[in-house]
Amino acid sequence: MTRARLDDADLAAVDALVAPADAVLAARYPGDPTGRQPVHTVYVPAGEQVDDDITGRWGELALQAVTEYAGSPPAMAEATGLDAGAVASVWDAVLAKLGRQPVEDLRVDFEDGYDAPDDAREDADAVASGRALAAAVTRDDGPPFCGVRIKSFEAPTRRRGLRTLDLVLAAVLEAGPLPDGWVVTLPKVTSVEQVLGMVEACARLERAHGLEPGRLRFEVQVETAQAVLGADGTATVARLVHAGAGRVSALHYGTYDYSAGLGVPAAQQSLEHPAADHAKAVMQVAVAGTGVRLSDGSTNVLPVGPRDDVHVAWRLHARLVRRALERGYYQGWDLHPAQLPTRYLATYLFFTGGLPTVADRLRRYLDRRAGGILDEPATAAALGAFVLRGLRCGALDDAEVERRTGTDRTGLDALVQRRPPPAPGPSPAG
Repeated sequence: MTRARLDDADLAAVDALVAPADAVLAARYPGDPTGRQPVHTVYVPAGEQVDDDITGRWGELALQAVTEYAGSPPAMAEATGLDAGAVASVWDAVLAKLGRQPVEDLRVDFEDGYDAPDDAREDADAVASGRALAAAVTRDDGPPFCGVRIKSFEAPTRRRGLRTLDLVLAAVLEAGPLPDGWVVTLPKVTSVEQVLGMVEACARLERAHGLEPGRLRFEVQVETAQAVLGADGTATVARLVHAGAGRVSALHYGTYDYSAGLGVPAAQQSLEHPAADHAKAVMQVAVAGTGVRLSDGSTNVLPVGPRDDVHVAWRLHARLVRRALERGYYQGWDLHPAQLPTRYLATYLFFTGGLPTVADRLRRYLDRRAGGILDEPATAAALGAFVLRGLRCGALDDAEVERRTGTDRTGLDALVQRRPPPAPGPSPAG
């Protein structure tokens, strides 16, 4: 008779060796983040242009750019090099998005894009920016995510950056609770100690402003070589994530500082340079399973000037947005209102174009039917995440998703989080 030879003592011996690593793995790699991720971050220099209507103005300027430079689906298709039929299929949705919620994540910049003449001016701009952000998020067209980028934690700017953050928080909290989507960007990180310093600063700011422990989180901007590869040959960026003690919400790639630091000529600095792809690939591996998100950087080729120049910039931007999405970077930076049309156009086309195949695979997985592709639970989770992202940014429609996939947002959430699916209801028509 065939029987197992290992007894409980044998199994316990193996458990004793492996169980400590189980606990470490669970703590360091809790799983992919849930909830909405903005498709972009808009950086606006602190100062006079930052007020409660800033996102509404960006939407108006974006719509004006469409009207002036490509006022119809065929014209936009010609300007961007995209398929005319595909552009027409999302045209109304894109225009509606620009009118309803043009900016998903607003970051007021006190770093490279900001040039205060003295400390008194930066103090005043910090208070004004905090008040403006507090008011902006309450508007119907306000951003669901917002915050500030402070100066780096290098010695010359560290105290100034923390004072600015302190004043911004005070102004925001005078107006009401801290917005749910609040986040701070820490730029030009070069060492683990800077992240540890930011963790300590967040804890002290929480106590000073009466916030619950752990409420403040921050993004690490990866724009130095030291942040990617340390002197000891290890990937510093992985250490940055885990040193954040759960406060690091995302890694953002900094296109131009990083490229310049590597000696890439200015004319060749780009989101698609091999050096950029290497850095972002290391970042992607470093955050996998940690709950920390990723953001691509920006292009400084802005859609301004003569029509031909605008069209060249739009074509480049649309291609770069699509390229990032295909590589698993679902967020990027936008620096000008006229970049919003191509941000949403490329994003919406990515999700609407991918839905038929993704939905068919999801339905087959949920129905356990045979098909040409055998998907595993991890792939099913990725398929569900794709659809949820499309729904959250407005590219996809709930009714169409349920009709195609046979499940709704609750079922998709269960797939993504590897929970048992909800009890099936009536089958959607179609």
